[in-house]
Amino acid sequence: MDKSQKLKMAQDIFAQEIQILQSIRNALDDTFVKIEESLVLCKGKVILCGMGKSGHIARKISATLASLGTTSFFLHPAEAMHGDLGMVSENDTIILISNSGETEEIVHLIPSLKVIGAKIICITGRAESTLARECETVQILEIEKEACHLNLAPTSSTTAALVYGDALAIVTSEDIGFSASDFGVYHPAGTLGKRILIKVKDVMAQGSELPVVKSGCKITDAIVEMSRKGLGVVAIVDQKERLCGILTDGDLRRAIEKRADLYSDIIDSIMTRDPRYIYKDLLLVDALQKLKESRLNNYPVIDKERNVIGMLTWQMIIREGIVL
Repeated sequence: MDKSQKLKMAQDIFAQEIQILQSIRNALDDTFVKIEESLVLCKGKVILCGMGKSGHIARKISATLASLGTTSFFLHPAEAMHGDLGMVSENDTIILISNSGETEEIVHLIPSLKVIGAKIICITGRAESTLARECETVQILEIEKEACHLNLAPTSSTTAALVYGDALAIVTSEDIGFSASDFGVYHPAGTLGKRILIKVKDVMAQGSELPVVKSGCKITDAIVEMSRKGLGVVAIVDQKERLCGILTDGDLRRAIEKRADLYSDIIDSIMTRDPRYIYKDLLLVDALQKLKESRLNNYPVIDKERNVIGMLTWQMIIREGIVL
Protein backbone atom coordinates (compact mmCIF):
# COMPACT_ATOMS: atom_id res chain seq x y z
CA MET A 1 0.00 0.00 0.00
CA ASP A 2 1.13 3.52 -0.70
CA LYS A 3 0.85 6.38 1.79
CA SER A 4 -2.59 7.55 0.68
CA GLN A 5 -4.01 4.04 0.83
CA LYS A 6 -2.72 3.56 4.38
CA LEU A 7 -4.25 6.85 5.51
CA LYS A 8 -7.56 5.99 3.83
CA MET A 9 -7.63 2.61 5.57
CA ALA A 10 -6.90 4.22 8.94
CA GLN A 11 -9.67 6.78 8.40
CA ASP A 12 -12.10 4.01 7.46
CA ILE A 13 -11.30 2.19 10.72
CA PHE A 14 -12.09 5.34 12.68
CA ALA A 15 -15.33 5.73 10.73
CA GLN A 16 -16.38 2.12 11.36
CA GLU A 17 -15.79 2.32 15.08
CA ILE A 18 -17.51 5.70 15.38
CA GLN A 19 -20.51 4.30 13.51
CA ILE A 20 -20.67 1.34 15.89
CA LEU A 21 -20.54 3.63 18.91
CA GLN A 22 -23.31 5.82 17.51
CA SER A 23 -25.46 2.77 16.92
CA ILE A 24 -24.96 1.48 20.46
CA ARG A 25 -25.51 4.92 21.94
CA ASN A 26 -28.87 5.19 20.17
CA ALA A 27 -29.86 1.71 21.36
CA LEU A 28 -29.21 2.35 25.07
CA ASP A 29 -32.32 1.68 27.13
CA ASP A 30 -33.51 0.76 30.62
CA THR A 31 -30.96 -2.05 30.77
CA PHE A 32 -28.20 0.51 31.20
CA VAL A 33 -30.16 2.18 34.01
CA LYS A 34 -30.81 -1.17 35.69
CA ILE A 35 -27.10 -2.06 35.65
CA GLU A 36 -26.07 1.40 36.86
CA GLU A 37 -28.53 1.21 39.75
CA SER A 38 -27.17 -2.23 40.64
CA LEU A 39 -23.73 -0.66 41.05
CA VAL A 40 -25.07 2.20 43.14
CA LEU A 41 -26.95 -0.20 45.44
CA CYS A 42 -24.15 -2.77 45.63
CA LYS A 43 -23.25 -3.37 49.29
CA GLY A 44 -20.04 -5.18 48.45
CA LYS A 45 -17.56 -4.86 45.60
CA VAL A 46 -18.09 -4.43 41.88
CA ILE A 47 -16.00 -7.10 40.17
CA LEU A 48 -15.09 -7.08 36.48
CA CYS A 49 -14.13 -10.28 34.71
CA GLY A 50 -13.07 -10.99 31.14
CA MET A 51 -10.65 -13.14 29.17
CA GLY A 52 -8.13 -12.03 26.55
CA LYS A 53 -8.88 -8.63 25.00
CA SER A 54 -12.12 -8.47 26.97
CA GLY A 55 -10.01 -8.95 30.08
CA HIS A 56 -7.99 -5.85 29.26
CA ILE A 57 -11.22 -3.90 28.85
CA ALA A 58 -12.56 -5.30 32.12
CA ARG A 59 -9.39 -4.17 33.92
CA LYS A 60 -9.79 -0.67 32.56
CA ILE A 61 -13.47 -0.41 33.47
CA SER A 62 -12.70 -1.64 36.98
CA ALA A 63 -9.90 0.91 37.35
CA THR A 64 -12.20 3.71 36.19
CA LEU A 65 -14.94 2.67 38.60
CA ALA A 66 -12.45 2.58 41.48
CA SER A 67 -11.03 6.00 40.65
CA LEU A 68 -14.54 7.46 40.59
CA GLY A 69 -15.69 6.17 43.95
CA THR A 70 -16.93 2.60 43.39
CA THR A 71 -15.03 -0.16 45.19
CA SER A 72 -13.97 -2.44 42.34
CA PHE A 73 -11.34 -4.93 41.23
CA PHE A 74 -10.56 -7.16 38.26
CA LEU A 75 -10.88 -10.93 38.61
CA HIS A 76 -9.00 -13.10 36.11
CA PRO A 77 -11.34 -15.95 35.12
CA ALA A 78 -8.62 -18.60 34.97
CA GLU A 79 -7.30 -17.65 38.41
CA ALA A 80 -10.88 -17.54 39.67
CA MET A 81 -11.28 -21.22 38.77
CA HIS A 82 -8.24 -22.01 40.90
CA GLY A 83 -9.21 -20.35 44.14
CA ASP A 84 -9.63 -16.63 43.51
CA LEU A 85 -13.42 -17.04 43.63
CA GLY A 86 -12.80 -16.82 47.36
CA MET A 87 -12.59 -13.05 46.85
CA VAL A 88 -16.23 -12.96 45.75
CA SER A 89 -19.06 -12.68 48.31
CA GLU A 90 -22.84 -12.69 48.16
CA ASN A 91 -22.89 -8.91 48.55
CA ASP A 92 -20.81 -8.39 45.40
CA THR A 93 -21.88 -7.58 41.87
CA ILE A 94 -19.85 -9.19 39.11
CA ILE A 95 -19.82 -8.04 35.49
CA LEU A 96 -18.75 -10.71 33.00
CA ILE A 97 -17.55 -9.48 29.59
CA SER A 98 -17.48 -11.72 26.54
CA ASN A 99 -18.41 -10.58 23.04
CA SER A 100 -19.24 -14.10 21.89
CA GLY A 101 -20.92 -15.03 25.15
CA GLU A 102 -19.29 -18.44 24.87
CA THR A 103 -15.84 -17.82 26.34
CA GLU A 104 -15.17 -21.06 28.16
CA GLU A 105 -13.33 -19.59 31.14
CA ILE A 106 -16.19 -17.12 31.72
CA VAL A 107 -19.09 -19.51 31.24
CA HIS A 108 -17.57 -22.04 33.65
CA LEU A 109 -17.63 -19.47 36.46
CA ILE A 110 -21.40 -19.03 36.44
CA PRO A 111 -22.42 -22.11 38.50
CA SER A 112 -20.02 -21.20 41.30
CA LEU A 113 -21.06 -17.54 41.23
CA LYS A 114 -24.68 -18.60 41.61
CA VAL A 115 -23.80 -20.75 44.61
CA ILE A 116 -21.91 -17.83 46.17
CA GLY A 117 -24.94 -15.63 45.60
CA ALA A 118 -23.27 -12.68 43.88
CA LYS A 119 -25.36 -10.61 41.48
CA ILE A 120 -24.31 -11.55 37.93
CA ILE A 121 -24.36 -9.08 35.04
CA CYS A 122 -22.94 -9.69 31.59
CA ILE A 123 -21.92 -7.56 28.64
CA THR A 124 -21.99 -9.53 25.40
CA GLY A 125 -22.63 -9.14 21.70
CA ARG A 126 -24.97 -12.12 21.33
CA ALA A 127 -28.42 -12.33 22.90
CA GLU A 128 -28.68 -16.05 22.15
CA SER A 129 -25.37 -16.96 23.84
CA THR A 130 -24.89 -19.15 26.90
CA LEU A 131 -23.71 -16.16 28.91
CA ALA A 132 -26.81 -14.14 28.06
CA ARG A 133 -29.10 -17.03 29.02
CA GLU A 134 -27.42 -17.65 32.38
CA CYS A 135 -26.98 -14.11 33.73
CA GLU A 136 -29.53 -12.09 35.69
CA THR A 137 -29.02 -8.84 33.78
CA VAL A 138 -27.76 -8.78 30.20
CA GLN A 139 -26.43 -5.85 28.19
CA ILE A 140 -26.24 -6.64 24.49
CA LEU A 141 -23.68 -4.60 22.54
CA GLU A 142 -24.40 -5.80 19.04
CA ILE A 143 -21.48 -5.47 16.64
CA GLU A 144 -22.13 -6.24 12.97
CA LYS A 145 -18.47 -6.33 12.04
CA GLU A 146 -15.09 -5.86 13.66
CA ALA A 147 -12.97 -3.04 12.28
CA CYS A 148 -10.23 -5.57 11.58
CA HIS A 149 -9.83 -6.21 7.83
CA LEU A 150 -10.16 -9.92 8.58
CA ASN A 151 -13.19 -9.36 10.82
CA LEU A 152 -11.36 -11.39 13.46
CA ALA A 153 -9.37 -9.25 15.91
CA PRO A 154 -11.50 -7.68 18.67
CA THR A 155 -11.63 -4.01 17.69
CA SER A 156 -15.10 -2.52 17.38
CA SER A 157 -16.40 -4.88 20.07
CA THR A 158 -13.75 -3.93 22.62
CA THR A 159 -14.13 -0.23 21.80
CA ALA A 160 -17.87 -0.50 22.40
CA ALA A 161 -17.39 -2.30 25.71
CA LEU A 162 -14.80 0.23 26.82
CA VAL A 163 -17.00 3.25 26.08
CA TYR A 164 -19.98 1.52 27.68
CA GLY A 165 -17.86 0.95 30.79
CA ASP A 166 -16.80 4.61 30.83
CA ALA A 167 -20.44 5.69 30.64
CA LEU A 168 -21.37 3.27 33.42
CA ALA A 169 -18.57 4.47 35.70
CA ILE A 170 -19.24 8.17 35.15
CA VAL A 171 -23.02 7.98 35.56
CA THR A 172 -22.56 5.89 38.71
CA SER A 173 -20.05 8.40 40.06
CA GLU A 174 -22.46 11.26 39.49
CA ASP A 175 -25.29 9.27 41.05
CA ILE A 176 -23.38 8.60 44.29
CA GLY A 177 -22.31 12.24 44.57
CA PHE A 178 -18.60 11.67 44.00
CA SER A 179 -16.89 15.08 43.99
CA ALA A 180 -13.69 16.61 42.68
CA SER A 181 -12.39 16.64 46.26
CA ASP A 182 -13.07 12.92 46.55
CA PHE A 183 -11.22 12.38 43.28
CA GLY A 184 -8.25 14.25 44.69
CA VAL A 185 -8.18 11.98 47.75
CA TYR A 186 -8.01 8.94 45.48
CA HIS A 187 -5.31 10.53 43.29
CA PRO A 188 -2.90 12.16 45.75
CA ALA A 189 0.09 11.80 43.43
CA GLY A 190 -1.67 13.22 40.39
CA THR A 191 -1.88 16.85 39.36
CA LEU A 192 -5.55 17.13 40.25
CA GLY A 193 -4.94 15.54 43.63
CA LYS A 194 -2.23 18.06 44.35
CA ARG A 195 -4.49 20.92 43.27
CA ILE A 196 -7.16 19.77 45.69
CA LEU A 197 -5.10 18.53 48.63
CA ILE A 198 -1.85 20.48 48.94
CA LYS A 199 -1.97 23.67 50.95
CA VAL A 200 0.49 26.49 51.49
CA LYS A 201 1.55 25.06 54.87
CA ASP A 202 2.67 21.84 53.15
CA VAL A 203 5.41 23.49 51.09
CA MET A 204 6.23 26.89 52.61
CA ALA A 205 9.60 27.69 54.11
CA GLN A 206 9.29 27.77 57.89
CA GLY A 207 11.28 27.43 61.07
CA SER A 208 15.02 27.71 60.47
CA GLU A 209 14.41 28.05 56.70
CA LEU A 210 12.31 31.19 57.13
CA PRO A 211 14.11 34.42 56.10
CA VAL A 212 13.13 37.10 58.61
CA VAL A 213 14.75 40.17 60.23
CA LYS A 214 13.63 42.82 62.69
CA SER A 215 12.54 46.31 61.74
CA GLY A 216 15.33 48.82 62.31
CA CYS A 217 18.17 46.46 61.37
CA LYS A 218 20.82 47.48 58.84
CA ILE A 219 20.22 46.73 55.17
CA THR A 220 23.36 44.58 55.19
CA ASP A 221 21.83 42.37 57.89
CA ALA A 222 18.81 41.76 55.67
CA ILE A 223 21.08 40.99 52.70
CA VAL A 224 22.99 38.43 54.75
CA GLU A 225 19.72 36.78 55.85
CA MET A 226 18.38 36.78 52.30
CA SER A 227 21.58 35.18 51.03
CA ARG A 228 21.71 32.60 53.83
CA LYS A 229 18.14 31.39 53.25
CA GLY A 230 18.40 31.51 49.44
CA LEU A 231 14.82 32.52 48.63
CA GLY A 232 15.50 35.96 47.19
CA VAL A 233 13.23 37.54 49.80
CA VAL A 234 13.18 38.38 53.48
CA ALA A 235 10.27 39.29 55.76
CA ILE A 236 10.57 42.22 58.16
CA VAL A 237 8.78 42.07 61.51
CA ASP A 238 8.24 44.62 64.25
CA GLN A 239 9.15 44.21 67.91
CA LYS A 240 6.02 42.09 68.43
CA GLU A 241 7.04 39.74 65.60
CA ARG A 242 4.23 41.01 63.36
CA LEU A 243 4.72 41.49 59.63
CA CYS A 244 5.44 45.07 58.71
CA GLY A 245 7.41 44.79 55.47
CA ILE A 246 9.21 42.67 52.91
CA LEU A 247 12.45 42.99 50.99
CA THR A 248 12.92 41.28 47.64
CA ASP A 249 15.74 41.13 45.13
CA GLY A 250 13.84 43.75 43.16
CA ASP A 251 13.64 46.10 46.15
CA LEU A 252 17.36 45.69 46.69
CA ARG A 253 18.22 46.46 43.06
CA ARG A 254 16.09 49.58 43.12
CA ALA A 255 17.76 50.70 46.35
CA ILE A 256 21.20 50.29 44.77
CA GLU A 257 20.07 52.29 41.73
CA LYS A 258 19.01 55.10 44.11
CA ARG A 259 22.43 54.84 45.78
CA ALA A 260 21.15 53.80 49.19
CA ASP A 261 23.84 53.38 51.85
CA LEU A 262 23.70 49.62 52.36
CA TYR A 263 26.02 49.77 55.37
CA SER A 264 24.37 52.61 57.27
CA ASP A 265 20.72 52.80 56.23
CA ILE A 266 18.13 50.69 58.01
CA ILE A 267 15.91 48.17 56.26
CA ASP A 268 12.78 50.29 56.85
CA SER A 269 14.04 52.87 54.35
CA ILE A 270 13.90 50.51 51.34
CA MET A 271 11.47 47.73 52.28
CA THR A 272 7.99 47.35 50.78
CA ARG A 273 5.62 48.33 53.56
CA ASP A 274 2.35 46.54 54.30
CA PRO A 275 3.04 43.78 51.78
CA ARG A 276 0.47 41.30 50.54
CA TYR A 277 0.30 38.07 52.49
CA ILE A 278 -1.51 34.73 52.61
CA TYR A 279 -2.58 32.20 55.20
CA LYS A 280 -1.21 28.69 55.67
CA ASP A 281 -4.48 26.84 54.90
CA LEU A 282 -4.87 28.39 51.46
CA LEU A 283 -4.78 25.79 48.67
CA LEU A 284 -1.52 25.94 46.78
CA VAL A 285 -3.32 26.33 43.45
CA ASP A 286 -5.15 29.38 44.84
CA ALA A 287 -1.85 30.82 46.06
CA LEU A 288 -0.47 30.38 42.55
CA GLN A 289 -3.47 32.27 41.18
CA LYS A 290 -2.80 35.13 43.60
CA LEU A 291 0.85 35.28 42.60
CA LYS A 292 -0.09 35.34 38.95
CA GLU A 293 -2.68 38.08 39.37
CA SER A 294 -0.40 40.24 41.52
CA ARG A 295 2.68 39.55 39.37
CA LEU A 296 4.66 38.82 42.52
CA ASN A 297 7.18 36.05 43.06
CA ASN A 298 6.54 35.38 46.74
CA TYR A 299 4.18 35.83 49.65
CA PRO A 300 4.86 35.91 53.38
CA VAL A 301 2.57 33.58 55.31
CA ILE A 302 1.04 34.92 58.51
CA ASP A 303 -1.29 33.75 61.27
CA LYS A 304 -4.31 35.62 62.62
CA GLU A 305 -2.07 37.81 64.80
CA ARG A 306 -0.01 38.80 61.72
CA ASN A 307 2.96 36.79 62.99
CA VAL A 308 5.14 35.58 60.12
CA ILE A 309 5.09 31.79 60.12
CA GLY A 310 6.29 31.02 56.60
CA MET A 311 7.37 32.17 53.17
CA LEU A 312 6.00 30.91 49.86
CA THR A 313 7.73 31.44 46.54
CA TRP A 314 6.66 30.78 42.95
CA GLN A 315 9.39 28.15 42.62
CA MET A 316 8.01 26.12 45.54
CA ILE A 317 4.67 25.80 43.76
CA ILE A 318 6.21 24.91 40.40
CA ARG A 319 8.28 22.16 42.04
CA GLU A 320 5.02 20.52 43.10
CA GLY A 321 3.92 20.35 39.46
CA ILE A 322 0.95 22.63 39.93
CA VAL A 323 0.06 24.86 36.99
CA LEU A 324 -2.95 26.98 36.05
